[in-house]
Amino acid sequence: MIEPILLGTYTKQSSEGIYQINLDTSSKQLKDLKLVTKVDNPTYLALSTKNVLYAVDRFKDQGGLSVTDLNNPITVKQHIVQPGTPPAYVTFDKTNQLVFDANYHEGTLHAYEILSDQTLKLVSTFKNNGNGPLKEQDASHLHYVDRTPDGKLIACDLGTDQVFILDYEANQFNVVSTYKTAAGFGPRHVTFDSHGQFAYLVGELSSSVEVLKYSDGNLTHVQTIKTIPDSWNKPNGAAAIRISADDRFVYVSNRGYDSIATFAVNSDGTLELVQNINIEGSFPRDFALNSDEQFLVCGNQTTNNLTLFERDSTNGRLKIVQSNVSAPEVVCVRFK
Repeated sequence: MIEPILLGTYTKQSSEGIYQINLDTSSKQLKDLKLVTKVDNPTYLALSTKNVLYAVDRFKDQGGLSVTDLNNPITVKQHIVQPGTPPAYVTFDKTNQLVFDANYHEGTLHAYEILSDQTLKLVSTFKNNGNGPLKEQDASHLHYVDRTPDGKLIACDLGTDQVFILDYEANQFNVVSTYKTAAGFGPRHVTFDSHGQFAYLVGELSSSVEVLKYSDGNLTHVQTIKTIPDSWNKPNGAAAIRISADDRFVYVSNRGYDSIATFAVNSDGTLELVQNINIEGSFPRDFALNSDEQFLVCGNQTTNNLTLFERDSTNGRLKIVQSNVSAPEVVCVRFK
C-alpha cells in the first residue's frame, strides 16, 4: 500500500516549501519526493477534510498562514498574515469550521473562521504574558494549541511554564484552568490517551515528560520522567510526542541526543522507558505514525533526511529500515 506524507519545512537553505513523499508499506521504503507548493517557512501543517492545507507561512516581512487547495489543480488561495513572526502550530476545531494557531514569538493564540471558499477570516486573539527562570523563557512563548478529548482547547506556553485549558465560544477564548509545570520545564506539546484520562506533556527545556491526570477541565501531576539519559551533558530539546492508538506506548523525539524515546504506559498511566534509539540524523523536530502504526517516519531538520522505523506493536520498540532518504529541512511530518 502507498501512503502519501506531507512534509513541512524551513526554507532557510535548500527547501522550497511543502513536499510530499510516499511510504510503500510493502517494500518498506520512502520514495518519490516531490514539491507540492512553494511557501516560505511552512513549519507546521493541518489538512482539512476537504483536502485544503493550512500551513504556517512567512510572507515577505509578515507571519501567518497560507491556504492551499490540494484538489486538482493545486492552488494557493490565500496568505493571511499580520506584521510580526509566523506561528508555530496550526489545528482545527472538531467540526473543521475554525482554525487555531499558536504563535511562539508573539505569545498569542488566534482563531480563524473558515469561509465558504475555504479561506480564513481572523475572528479572535488570546494574548498571554509572563516569563520563566531560564534564558529561553524571557517572555510568553505559546508553542501549541489543540483540542482536548472533551472538546475544549489546550495550549502550552513554553516561556511561562503554563498549560491552559480553554473554552472557545462566541468568538472568545475563555480560560477554564491553568496548570503550572515545574520551573524551567518548558511545555512544548501534549498528547492524550484515547479515554481522555491522561495527558502526556513534553518539556522541551527539561527533556522530560509530565504525566497528567485530566478531569473536568483540570490537570493534576502524576509523574515526571526524563527523555534522555542522566549521563548526557550536551544540549538537548525534547520536541514531538505521540501515543499509539492502543494507548500502550508513548514516543518522544530528542533534538541533540538525536533519538526517539519509547515509553511503555503502565496500568496507572505512568511511563516506563523501553528504548532510546538513534535516528541516524540530526535534530528530529517531528515524526508521525502511519495508518496501522506499523511504521514511524521521522524528519531530521539539520541533516536533511528522513528516517523510517518499523514498529513492534507488542513491545513498542523501533527498528530502522531506511535512513538515507533525502528531504530538505523537514520539521513537520503529516500522513494524508
